[in-house]
This record gives sequence, C-alpha cells and structure tokens, in this order.
Amino acid sequence: MLELKHISYRVSTPEGEMDILKDISLTIPDEKLVVFTGPNGGGKTTLARIIMGLAQPTAGQILYDGQDITELDITERARLGISYGFQQPPRFKGITVQDLLQLAAGQNKLSKDRCCNYLTNVGLCANDYLDREVDVSLSGGEVKRIEIATILARNSKLMIFDEPEAGIDLWSFARLTETFEQIHAKHSATMVIISHQERIIRLADEIIVVAGGQIAHRGTTEEIFPLILADTLGSCPVMTRKETAQ
Repeated sequence: MLELKHISYRVSTPEGEMDILKDISLTIPDEKLVVFTGPNGGGKTTLARIIMGLAQPTAGQILYDGQDITELDITERARLGISYGFQQPPRFKGITVQDLLQLAAGQNKLSKDRCCNYLTNVGLCANDYLDREVDVSLSGGEVKRIEIATILARNSKLMIFDEPEAGIDLWSFARLTETFEQIHAKHSATMVIISHQERIIRLADEIIVVAGGQIAHRGTTEEIFPLILADTLGSCPVMTRKETAQ
C-alpha cells in the first residue's frame, strides 16, 4: 500500500516561491489501477516523480508497505519494486532490447523465451526486436512498449506511467491500453497512470483529479467521469474522445 501524508513541493522562481503541490494526502491500496488526471500544470507529474524519488517533497511523508521511503533515492525505491514509465522514454544507442530486458531483470542471462514473453505482453515480436538497438530507429510507440516490457521484467509491484499515450499512433495506443488491462486483470501490481484519455481513464478503479497543486476531486470512474464529460470540474478541461494525442 502506498500512503502520501501531507506532501508539499515548493520551488524558487524569479518571481518568488511557488507551491507546486499543497498538502496532498492519499492512500492507494495494493493491486488497484489509479488514474491521475486534470489540467496541464496542475501537479500530476510532480506528484508521480515524488512517489518515484525523482524529486524530493518540501514537506510530508511517503510510506510504502508501511516503510518510510521519503528519504530513499530512486535506486533504493526501484529495489522495493517501484518503477516509472517516462512520458518520453530514454533511448540507448549501442544497447539492444535484449540487453535492456536483462538489465531490468537483474540477471546475467535472461532466456529468449522469457524475453519473448515480456515483449509479447506488450504486442511486440521478440524475433523482430531482441537484437535491435533502443535508438532513434524505433518509433515512440515501440520505445514506450519496450519500456513497459522492462517494467514487467523487473516484476514491479508499483508501476507509474506518465502520459503513456503521448506522441504515439492509434495502433500503439490501443495495444498499450490492452497491456494495462491485462496487467490489472492479473492483480499482480498496483498501477498509477497519468492520463487525459478516456480509454485509459475508464480502466481506473479510482480517478484522482489534481488541479492547482491539490486533489480537486477523487472517486470511482462512475462518480468522476460523468463530471469530466460535463465539464463541471472548473479548471479541468473537457475530456476528448480521441484515442490518440494530437
């Protein structure tokens, strides 16, 4: 279980101090799929980065399975089973997909069958990708799916994805949502996804609307999604029904 207690995050700007997050407290039970949504600049990504350890809160406490991880760095949190999928995943010239999967699994030798299984789960054929370098020759959708495969190879217990739909084609987006649905159906991991897309939001056990650095609304998909469509959440934009980012 993930618990955030009174999390705040403040930065210095030329105009003075700015509060990006303001006293956020929430609990995310195990094996749930939770979607963070809300207007751009509302604090969603900052909150996710703080959970991963990519940023340190100005105030507050983070507990994971009862352990205080507030001061742990990203490597220490990864060892506890927390993984992060970036909005723009990094590319690694000279490193093959198989190399990346082996590094993620923490094994010197990962069998081809296991590599194939991880890639199949994200809609990729191992024979086509294992020996390819994770470089600019791959599309955005391919890199995103490879990154998800590495998260699966880590056997992560808490998976965080920052706008996985950004910059990918319709077919890749459809396969991504299928992958999220399959992971959730196995009840093997907790998932936190930052998204504005209806198709992902409808998979959620709970929607958390983050706006102005605070939790503006939270509840089940049945409770929150109709409000989003009716544009009654104030600063939260009306959700489009488009399945790909523009």
